[in-house]
Amino acid sequence: MLGENEDTAEFDVVVNDEEQYSVWPVGREVPAGWRAVGQRGPKRDCLAWIDENWTDMRPRGLRDALAGTAGTGDPA
Repeated sequence: MLGENEDTAEFDVVVNDEEQYSVWPVGREVPAGWRAVGQRGPKRDCLAWIDENWTDMRPRGLRDALAGTAGTGDPA
């Protein structure tokens, strides 16, 4: 993957437990604490997907705390 053009390289969209998104090169092991969401393609397409789907940039723990649901197991 090193040295590949970002226009032709494939990436996965990944998310962590705080519902923060990133892109990760296909073929490299996803870091601990992150998982692929099923969106794959050129970096620009993955970033566009993130822009469309990550509408609240606050970490989930902060959203839960502000909503008063932290530690209750209730979905926010």
